[in-house]
Formats: sequence, C-alpha cells, structure tokens
Amino acid sequence: MTGLVVCVAVLAAASVYGVLQRRRSGRIRVRGRDEGKRLGAAELGGDLGERATLVQFSSAFCAPCRATRRVLGEVAALVPGVAHIEIDAEARLELVRALDILKTPTVLVLDAEGRVVRRATGQPRKADVIAALGEAV
Repeated sequence: MTGLVVCVAVLAAASVYGVLQRRRSGRIRVRGRDEGKRLGAAELGGDLGERATLVQFSSAFCAPCRATRRVLGEVAALVPGVAHIEIDAEARLELVRALDILKTPTVLVLDAEGRVVRRATGQPRKADVIAALGEAV
C-alpha cells in the first residue's frame, strides 16, 4: 500500500512539473539579468535590423529550433526593419555563457541599438514574437 501511495505522489508531482514547464516554454518575457546588455554586429556575426533584431540560439539536434527558425523568418519578412540572426550555440560558447543561454532554442529580441529587451526559452508563438517586437520598436 505504501508503494502505491509513493507511486501516485511521484506521478502527480511529475505531472505538475510537466504542465508548468510546458506553460513557461516559448513565453517571451522581460529578464532582469539582460538589462543593459548590448550586442553588435561583431558579436552576432550579422547586421542588426533597422528597427529590431531577433537573435536565435540553436543547436544541431534541436527539433524545436527548426520550427523557431521558420517562425522568426516569417516575422522578419512580415515586419519591415526587423532582422533574424541564427547563432549555433555550440560554436559560440563564449557568447552563450556571457548571455546565460541555458537551452535551445533561446530567442533574444534586440532593439535598434542592440539592447536585449525580451527573451524566450523554447519555441515561441508567432503572435508572441510580433507582440514583443511591438514593444521593442
């Protein structure tokens, strides 16, 4: 009987954790630790957008990274003055450490001056990316 209670408790805890992780994944939010961080073309390996830049950190075997690439590419094509830059996290470990990137995909929304204004971990929804850009420009 004790084993059954422990099993049910573990399953309930794992379910709650899974639901919370799923709700947080892909949400774009303001991060206090990003305040004041500024990135330029030299760090990113590409030119900043005139109005904003979407920076995506990806890895080779990341399935959500492909979908994120598609979403961000569509948004960059839709909104004038917005650039999309994808960075291979494995090849740019110094930048990953400096920006505290913990998983892929991670998306940073930069304003026209290269300041980090928003961050999303996981695959963001197109509507959320557009809303974040509205606040960044």
